[in-house]
Amino acid sequence: MLVYAKLVLTAFFWGGTFIAGRLAAGEIPPFTAAFIRFVFATFFLLIFLKRSTDRLSVPRGTDWFLLTLLGLTGVFAYNAFFFSGLKHVPAGRASLIIACNPAMIALFSALILKERLGTIKLSGVLVSVAGALVIISRGDPASLLRGGVNVGDLLIFGCVGSWVTYSIAGKRAVARLGPLAAVTYSCILGTLFLSVPAHLEGVWHNLPQHSWGAWTCLFYLGFFGTALGFQWYYEGIRAIGPSRAGVFINLVPVSAMSLSYVLLDEKLSPSLLAGAILVLAGVYLTNRPHPA
Repeated sequence: MLVYAKLVLTAFFWGGTFIAGRLAAGEIPPFTAAFIRFVFATFFLLIFLKRSTDRLSVPRGTDWFLLTLLGLTGVFAYNAFFFSGLKHVPAGRASLIIACNPAMIALFSALILKERLGTIKLSGVLVSVAGALVIISRGDPASLLRGGVNVGDLLIFGCVGSWVTYSIAGKRAVARLGPLAAVTYSCILGTLFLSVPAHLEGVWHNLPQHSWGAWTCLFYLGFFGTALGFQWYYEGIRAIGPSRAGVFINLVPVSAMSLSYVLLDEKLSPSLLAGAILVLAGVYLTNRPHPA
């Protein structure tokens, strides 16, 4: 029962990252926020890795190329898009766009890795895309042809592209190094990459100017949203398998929408709810296990 409780809490933590990110983005420049987040995350991941029973695998040769790609996509690019997008997009809306991740990963895994997609998974991809279109067009898909896409929506879609690349490239790194080590090493490299633009934004000069509220949000993002969230998620994968653990990701947009409604007073429009139903249905179909 403990592993299920941890997976539910992980989904809750990940839903909360959209609220914390939205609040932090209103005060702190995007690369600075991302850099501080991953300083926290890397610190705690190193502690978790040291305490882990897993043998620490040292990257060799092409491993470093893969880890560099993971750091550039899943950490650097994803978080630049994440914090920049949340300046323009409500937290609940952003969470639903990012909820397309499983469907997009399935699609590109089929295209690039030649993994079997199947009719049901393909249907899930199409339904998720339809839901995303309803969300970003606010119920008027024809507006997309008239240039009605918000810049924030495009930035959040950058998160999707970054995470798809990270997930596909990460499969080999995880197989060679183990999940926790692969995540930790990619976070270390991603933090180094983020330090350069964060320095140009004046990260060190501006540190004393951040409010306690902003620091709390960044700590939440680093510890609960990244380090502890990944640790518990991988514990779930190890205990009940990736397919069953992955189902809990469906709770992330639900928790994000609920928290944004309660904490940020974001309205739940009919088009947002309709898009949410389509996205979650698509995610379910995409992750539905094949019959034996």
